[in-house]
Amino acid sequence: MISALMGVKNVFSALPFGALRRQNAGSSTEGPVVLSTWDFGRKANQEAWSTLEKGGSVLDAVEAGVRVIEADPNNSSVGYGGFPDREGKVTLDACIMDADGNCGGVCFLEDIMHPISVARKVMENTPHVLLAGEGAREFALSQGFSRENLLTPKARDAWKEWKKESLYKTEINRERHDTIGMVAMDAKGRLAGACTTSGLSFKLRGRVGDSPIIGAGLYVDGEVGAAAATGLGEAVIKTAGTFLVVELMRQGMSPAEACEEAVMRIVRKQDYRDFQVCFLALNAAGEHGAFSIHPGFTYVLTRNGEHEMLNADSFIKKGE
Repeated sequence: MISALMGVKNVFSALPFGALRRQNAGSSTEGPVVLSTWDFGRKANQEAWSTLEKGGSVLDAVEAGVRVIEADPNNSSVGYGGFPDREGKVTLDACIMDADGNCGGVCFLEDIMHPISVARKVMENTPHVLLAGEGAREFALSQGFSRENLLTPKARDAWKEWKKESLYKTEINRERHDTIGMVAMDAKGRLAGACTTSGLSFKLRGRVGDSPIIGAGLYVDGEVGAAAATGLGEAVIKTAGTFLVVELMRQGMSPAEACEEAVMRIVRKQDYRDFQVCFLALNAAGEHGAFSIHPGFTYVLTRNGEHEMLNADSFIKKGE
């Protein structure tokens, strides 16, 4: 038995790295391609695509794309206009990652409009990966960012209404949605990703979700693929969700299969009835896939300058 296993090991070791993944990936589709979460991802994709057309890098593209959503006062779950924590403070989380494993993030960041750009500065200008709270804000200011009040009148009114009963639920809310996660590939096949959010509305002061955590809200491996998550961050963190998706693709699963299996890890181990989690993935062959616990997860695919709104498969729909 041992000798047989050693034979299998030797066969695998003789193959080039990633050969199994490439053999099972299906037909290759050339880039560029951009994927992002939710309906509002269309605006993000448009900006990312424009950046690529102008000669920007894929890292430039994902940063520029999600910045559009961060600056939208009508989006209550990302950046400016995001709903505050239970103390009435808007705190932001974000991370960014390239194909070579370079990455940066910020969490519990206040008063700074574009956390994704601060995250990139962390990646490029420090030896660290993640900065938090006051330290993250001080770093942002040292890099030329300005302090701004991010609590819009709409968000303030929502907070005041919430305070009447001070409810604290992690319920599914398909109207409000949450994180903008984006993964993209340029014409040369290089990958990058970005993820940014204001987090769970009316959360405990200091709460941090999956969005700034590499391997939870976002993961990129240039030899395999990239994945982003959206939904209840605690559930994603517990399964290292996006790292899991990329590793499943490394083992030969398609992006759709990998996203489904990552969702099922959550379904099998957590009481999923009162929250949503969704995964979005792009492999090194340019193929994409998505899967969610509950119906309603939409995402945007951009190829050849065309932006297509898609609906992900879901566990609940398949189980009915």
